[in-house]
Amino acid sequence: MDQAQRDRKAYELARAYLLSFDGVTPEILEAHLTPEADHPPALADVYHRLLVSAQNRNMLPGVIGKAIEGIDRLAPLLCDFDPKAVTAKYHNWEAVLDDIVVRLRPRGKINRSKKALWPQFCRTIVAGAQFLAQFESAGAFYEWVEFFDQDDRARPALPMLLSYEIDGFGFALACDFLKEIGYTSFGKPDVHLRKIFDALLLSSNDRAYVVFKAIVRVARNVGVTPFTADRIFWLTASGKFFRAGLQIDTERDAFIAYARERLD
Repeated sequence: MDQAQRDRKAYELARAYLLSFDGVTPEILEAHLTPEADHPPALADVYHRLLVSAQNRNMLPGVIGKAIEGIDRLAPLLCDFDPKAVTAKYHNWEAVLDDIVVRLRPRGKINRSKKALWPQFCRTIVAGAQFLAQFESAGAFYEWVEFFDQDDRARPALPMLLSYEIDGFGFALACDFLKEIGYTSFGKPDVHLRKIFDALLLSSNDRAYVVFKAIVRVARNVGVTPFTADRIFWLTASGKFFRAGLQIDTERDAFIAYARERLD
C-alpha cells in the first residue's frame, strides 16, 4: 500500500483497537478526539497552560505536580499567573524555588543541582513569564501564533522558536502547549507517538520534528485535525479516557504488535 493508504489504515486500526475494550464506546472515543476548549481568554490563562504543559514530561508530574498538589497552588506566588507581574517579581529561578520551598513546602527532597527537575521547572516559570510579558493581551499573543499557523510551511517553526525562547520547553512540550490552547493543527510528538509512528512506518524515523510532520500528513490523509490524529494514537498507548474516568488495560507495544500484524 502507498503512504496515504497506510496512514488511513493505521488510523482505523487505532480506532478499532480502542473500541475493542470494554467500556469504550464510539461516543466516549469521539469525546476524547475533540479539543476541550477554545483559546483561553486571558494572558494569565495562557501562562497557566504553559506551565501545565511544562510539567507534562518524564517524571515532572510526580516530582512537581504531586509535590505541591497541583500547578494551581502556584497562583499566590505567581501573581495569579500574571506574566508581567512575575517578570517584575522574579529575576532568577533560585528566587522562585526559594519561595516555593518556604510557602508551599513541597513533599520530597528538593535537588538544586542545575539539571535537577525543580531547577528546570523554575527556569521555565521565569522564562515563560518573560516571553509572554512581551504581549499586551492574549489576543495579541494569538495574532502572533496565527502568523505561523496559517502557513503549513511556517507552522513547524513556531514550536521550534518556543523551545529556544523558553528554557526547559522542548519541541514536543511546545506542541502540547499550542494544541491545548486550541490550535488543532498541532500534534505532540511525545515518546509514545514517536515510537508508534516509527514502528508502523508512518514516519522515516522517531525524531520529534519528523514525527510532527508525519502527524500532520496522517491527519490530512484521514481527513481529521492533527489534534485528533495525535489523540487517537496517544490513547492506544496511555489508555487514559480522562473525561469518562476510564482507564483501559493497554500499553504502547501491545498496540504496535496489533497494528503491525494487520498492516504488514
